[in-house]
Amino acid sequence: MTRETENTATMDETDLDALREEIQEIDQDIVELIARRTYVADTIAQVKAEENLPTTDEQQEERVMERAGENADRFDVDANLVKAIFRLLIELNKVEQRENR
Repeated sequence: MTRETENTATMDETDLDALREEIQEIDQDIVELIARRTYVADTIAQVKAEENLPTTDEQQEERVMERAGENADRFDVDANLVKAIFRLLIELNKVEQRENR
């Protein structure tokens, strides 16, 4: 291996390490945002229970899915993927709401 090849390999590894570190930070941010969203959803569930409202609000779910698609388009991310993630988040929140009633 030549010195130039060694330097390129070291730079590539350093760049890769930095990128992996950035992914790790982003993953932590994602988990923090999911936790915040879950907390707010739990608070909504409490209000629904106090006001004797149904767990499921299909119109609100549709608005959430529309926003998810719009945000996906805005950030040039696959809308189907984003909507699938949001469907999962909504379903998890609904299951938790039902269990806590």
